[in-house]
Parts: sequence; C-alpha cells; structure tokens
Amino acid sequence: MLDTSELITVGERFADRLRAAPQSRLQRGAAAEGLALARELSVRAQRLEDPSNEPVIMPDEGVFAVADQLMVAVRDMAEALRVTPAGPEQVDAAVVLVQEAAARSGL
Repeated sequence: MLDTSELITVGERFADRLRAAPQSRLQRGAAAEGLALARELSVRAQRLEDPSNEPVIMPDEGVFAVADQLMVAVRDMAEALRVTPAGPEQVDAAVVLVQEAAARSGL
C-alpha cells in the first residue's frame, strides 16, 4: 500500500490558503487554479479506479467552495492511488501537480 500522506498534506496546505484568501484574491484567479487542480485530480482518480468509464467533471460551485472541492479531489486521488496498482511515481506526480497549482495561484 502506497504512502499518500505527502499528497494529503500539500493538498490541505493549499486548501487552507484558499479558505483564508480574501474574495478579491480568489476572483483574480486563485479559485480558478484550485478548481482546475481539483478537476484534474478528480479525473485522474476516476481513471485509476475505472478506466473503462468516462470521468465526470467536477462542477464549479463558486469561489468559496473550491477549497472543499480540492480536498475531496485530493482525498479521492489518495485513495485511488492506495487501492490500485499505482506506483510511488504517481504519488510524486500528484504532489507536484498540487505544488505547481499552489504556486500559480499566488497564495
């Protein structure tokens, strides 16, 4: 079983920054960056769990919900990585995705 604690930690850190950000920062792109990351992680998790089904795209629930959406996607991805025959390189790739999105968000 893979250790996905680093993925959850970096995801929580980014989500906390999104929750603490003022509305103006969220609207200037931080929320969009968080949602794009949540959608990407969600799609990757769904493909790991069931590659034969078309992934469902996470909806845009607004700038104040994006941190929660991100954490759902991070935890789904972590669980998918734990229960499928994924390698540590896939965990590392997911961590890098989160780190890069957090950097682009400006938070």
